[in-house]
Amino acid sequence: MARVEERLAAALRGLGDKPSDTAAASVKKRYSERVSQVVAEVFAAELRERGLDTALPAPPGEVDRSGAERRMSGGIGAKKVDVTWATEESGLILAISVKTINFRDGRSSNFQKNLTNRRSDLLFEAVTLHRKFPYAVLAGFFILDHEAGADQTDRRKSTFENAHLRLRLFTGRSDPAGRDEQYERLYVVLMKAGSTDVSFDVYLAGEPERPIALDSIFDALLELVTERDPDFYEIDDDGELKRV
Repeated sequence: MARVEERLAAALRGLGDKPSDTAAASVKKRYSERVSQVVAEVFAAELRERGLDTALPAPPGEVDRSGAERRMSGGIGAKKVDVTWATEESGLILAISVKTINFRDGRSSNFQKNLTNRRSDLLFEAVTLHRKFPYAVLAGFFILDHEAGADQTDRRKSTFENAHLRLRLFTGRSDPAGRDEQYERLYVVLMKAGSTDVSFDVYLAGEPERPIALDSIFDALLELVTERDPDFYEIDDDGELKRV
């Protein structure tokens, strides 16, 4: 298992068992916030290991005084971003957005209810950041509870399948002059978190049959960074980002 996957599995186990779908709204909200937080912390730590020394969030004092996520000035307003790497000379270079749906809707018994709202959140964030930083590499992780892969009925596809259908237009931004709402890479995740049993299966939006290793995802993101800024950065033989 790759380093980032080991760290993520340990962090998810540390959350304990997921509350039930009938738990109080405040309990479920707090759990969802913690999921996003630990995923962001693990991803930022992986970036720092790969040479992006000032990636946030980080433990207090490691990068700056607070270590919290950055509030970035965007094209249509300021926005807190889950994971960021920015420099004084270039501004935002790489950002990762994390969105989750962890619980079934009490009425429909599926995970579909907030799918459209989460998509809107993702796209608003991409527009805000790309308008201010068109050369920034943006990645999005749309995380669903693993049971969202099997909540289909005779009348509707699973939430996992529907997420791919609704998000596939918004990945693959290859040109800094491309669509602001599109991510360079947008992923759909099926996650199982608990004190003993953990899984985190990642798929490129629109490709639900092909899981991707997290390690290779970070390789690809750093490659995109060097393509956007070849005068400043390159990747060394150890897979770390280095100044040219």
